[in-house]
Amino acid sequence: MSTAASAERVLIFDTTLRDGEQCPGATMTLEEKLAVAEMLDTMGVDIIEAGFPIASNGDFEAVAEIARRSKSAVIAGLARAIPADIARAGEAVKFAKRGRIHTFVSTSPIHLAHQMRKTEDEVLEIILKTVAQARDLVEDVEWSAMDATRTPIDYLCRCVEAAIRVGATTINLPDTVGYATPEEYRAMFRAVRERVPNADKAVFSVHCHNDLGLAVANSLAGIEGGARQIECTINGIGERAGNAALEEIVMAIKTRADVLPYATGIDTTQLVRASKLVAGATHFPVQYNKAIVGRNAFAHESGIHQDGMLKNQTTYEIMTPESVGVHKTSLVMGKHSGRAAFRSKLDDMGYRLSDNQFQDAFERFKALADRKKHVYDEDIEALVDENLATAHDRIRLVSLTVVAGTRGPQRATMKLAIEDRIVTEEVDGNGPVDAVFNAIQALVPHEAALELYDVHAVTGGSDAQAEVSVRLRQDDRIVTARGADPDTLVASAKAYLAALNKLMAGASRLHAQHAQHAAAE
Repeated sequence: MSTAASAERVLIFDTTLRDGEQCPGATMTLEEKLAVAEMLDTMGVDIIEAGFPIASNGDFEAVAEIARRSKSAVIAGLARAIPADIARAGEAVKFAKRGRIHTFVSTSPIHLAHQMRKTEDEVLEIILKTVAQARDLVEDVEWSAMDATRTPIDYLCRCVEAAIRVGATTINLPDTVGYATPEEYRAMFRAVRERVPNADKAVFSVHCHNDLGLAVANSLAGIEGGARQIECTINGIGERAGNAALEEIVMAIKTRADVLPYATGIDTTQLVRASKLVAGATHFPVQYNKAIVGRNAFAHESGIHQDGMLKNQTTYEIMTPESVGVHKTSLVMGKHSGRAAFRSKLDDMGYRLSDNQFQDAFERFKALADRKKHVYDEDIEALVDENLATAHDRIRLVSLTVVAGTRGPQRATMKLAIEDRIVTEEVDGNGPVDAVFNAIQALVPHEAALELYDVHAVTGGSDAQAEVSVRLRQDDRIVTARGADPDTLVASAKAYLAALNKLMAGASRLHAQHAQHAAAE
């Protein structure tokens, strides 16, 4: 990227489907990954890191299918600096119009001593061999120095020079553990680009984690230091405290063009829709005060703020709600709305459903419209996201009746469809929610521990849908799921069952992989 015309263009590399999915409990189904990838491609993301192909057959299949379907984005597959990883990534991305292999190796002394257990010279040799292998498979190769911000600058420069020499076209210098400050990160990029003789032959990239809350600030500092690719995720999801948030980075560049003279290719009016799609797929709700896409991002309660907004919106809003895709809530959908109106509404909201998915969603919409006075856009989003998430569930809620009150005990009568069987149980509990969850335990015996139970209203009003989040842990597996319904107890049951379905699906995949390995041996 050395030409003057493209010097200020910043590439957006989205790793929601790879780094974001490594967030505990954020695992997505193939259908959810495909929906997210389509959204990212449509909104103008330059590079989509679709997964880690060597991790599992499911990951490989997801990357390969996303590669087949991609329209304009480069599709990247992650690979450790191991020949088998790189070969597998090459196999997955070969279906894309433009495929990339992203390979990485640790470079910091603490990683070399305790994780790699290699010398600096041994790691340099690994870089030379694996980057060259990747370049033989694809023209677009990204190399990352894991824990770059804790790597001595002299050694980091040697590694970067070696990677570019054997074919790396993008060099990523990540703040893997969220350790750097903006000035340090800016200075690191300037130093490497000045000292490495062949630095002009590669695009430099930032990848920042948010352990100290500095991921976005560090990413922008890296761009000021000469990087021209930003690695980020929708809603900032990712390991530990997460990654730099795509929506914050893109809107910072757009809003503060006076001090950040760069450009991205992102259609910012799709940011809120993308945020809600990812939140629904991962079952990770967005905090209300989250910048750009949070529910309160454009809400004003203070009298002084409201007075200023009435006089001139720019008094308290530095960007318009419309610029990120926020529209006034619509009340036009109701029980008299037909299929055409519902499909048009889904199109406006960014949903593209198959015929079967549409029919299922429409039936749920009509059932909801019969129970609610007004059906808001947020209601439809919750309904469709739940529909997509539960399309292949083995366990489904058929009916639930709960007896509750001040005297107790509370009692739940639950009927479930478990594959082709209908089962019923009646169980007491210490409160109605406990009774519901006890009924699930009786019908579907399991050892998962409940780590999170969270309830909030999707919209205002006494007939608002409740949205419940449930997180379960079983051994070293963590899953999170959501359920929505005007009845809080029904929403609770749906969320718990959705989490159980995720656990069961994960266990089935592991069993299948073990069987394949055993057969191979």
